[in-house]
Amino acid sequence: MSIPSAQPRNDRQLVFTSSQAARYVGVSLATVRRWTDAGHIECYRTPGGQRRFSRAQLDDFIASMQRNGGTSEDTAVERRDAQVA
Repeated sequence: MSIPSAQPRNDRQLVFTSSQAARYVGVSLATVRRWTDAGHIECYRTPGGQRRFSRAQLDDFIASMQRNGGTSEDTAVERRDAQVA
């Protein structure tokens, strides 16, 4: 009899869909798509054209965000918002 793992599913998951990646990173699906299109997050495409993200790529992205304090896109939005205020 095997005992089920107490780890959440995404702790074992190695490949994520766009929606799963968005939840994992903590942003919206639109943001993940935008960041991927801008080259901030790497992914590969299935033969059907759908994005797939490896857990290692997402973890690297999260680490780089923590080191760099955000993407250049985030910084541009913050500057724009500051100018409006």
